[in-house]
Amino acid sequence: MNATMRRVVVATAAVSMAVSLAACGSAKEAGDKSKDDNKKKTGPLTIGLLLPEDQTARYEAMDHPLIEKEIKAGCADCKIVYANAKSDTSVQQQQVDSMITKKVDVIILDSVDSKAISSSVKKADEAGIPVVAYDRLAEGPVSAYTSFDNETVGKVQGEALLKALGSKAKSGKVVMLNGWEADPNAALFKKGALSVLEGKVDIAKKYDIDRWLADEANKAMTGAINSLGKDKIIGVYSANDTMAGGAISALKAGGVDPLPPVTGQDAELAGVQRVLAGTQYMSVYKPYGQEAVAAAKMALALGRGEKVPAEATADSPTKKGIPATLIPPVSMTKDNIKDTVVKDGLYKVSDICTAKFKAECDKLGIK
Repeated sequence: MNATMRRVVVATAAVSMAVSLAACGSAKEAGDKSKDDNKKKTGPLTIGLLLPEDQTARYEAMDHPLIEKEIKAGCADCKIVYANAKSDTSVQQQQVDSMITKKVDVIILDSVDSKAISSSVKKADEAGIPVVAYDRLAEGPVSAYTSFDNETVGKVQGEALLKALGSKAKSGKVVMLNGWEADPNAALFKKGALSVLEGKVDIAKKYDIDRWLADEANKAMTGAINSLGKDKIIGVYSANDTMAGGAISALKAGGVDPLPPVTGQDAELAGVQRVLAGTQYMSVYKPYGQEAVAAAKMALALGRGEKVPAEATADSPTKKGIPATLIPPVSMTKDNIKDTVVKDGLYKVSDICTAKFKAECDKLGIK
């Protein structure tokens, strides 16, 4: 086990030990709730779960089922009310209003736009409904936050790209495809990546990709190829796998051969398969199960009026000292697919090693 994986194991143990899940508890009806009511609560909870979009595969395929599983593991009688905003800020604001109307006991919120949602978070707080900011740190009076160490995610990506480039790091141009500006994590990924890459490579083009869309990444990459020339691009920093897929399609269509190393994030199934095939150099594996455990424990504790389990604190532009649990990310390349997404059960071998990728799986001993 390498040092990075050991850190993940330690983080898993720390999250697991943070709090033991007791019998299910319930908050009062929303009309009777008070922000200052610290009494223990009994009975089943109703927990609202709001996710931001469905363009990135992780939310529906991983986050949604994993969070529900962890909530049910800690409280079999708890009810989960789920909605996905599909990248629409106003829709998510309406969804928060709906959760308040339904008198949920606590909301787990992954915001579409962290700033725009602040007024909705305030409404929930005024109704006595605590909000757990999940994956993205929403502004407003959130009660707890769990995510990955997002600046480290960017550093991991930048370090991987430098390793792939080796002695050729200054022999050509690097294109940088950053995430959507409305997502606060995108700025952290960018900051982490730039802290590694600046001065060591020539970043000739930088783009902030609207809504993390593959099509928008494809357009940006096509523009970069046309501007820089297909023979000048030696590397592509892509902030996630969805955009990496769009960028790689543009590189192929633009006649860039061989393909330069391309980074990614989220270890989406398609991204894992591209890493296997060698068209994408790496992805960042984020142990979603650990993040889901932290979110469930925070939500259940808040719903019961108990102390929030957290290992650190985080600051948003509107609130300081938010109880937080941050999960360390892992660089996933062809060499450690077996020891990350396969070992942790994120995907079945049969999901990854379809007929198209069987030969590569056999070479790596993924069976």
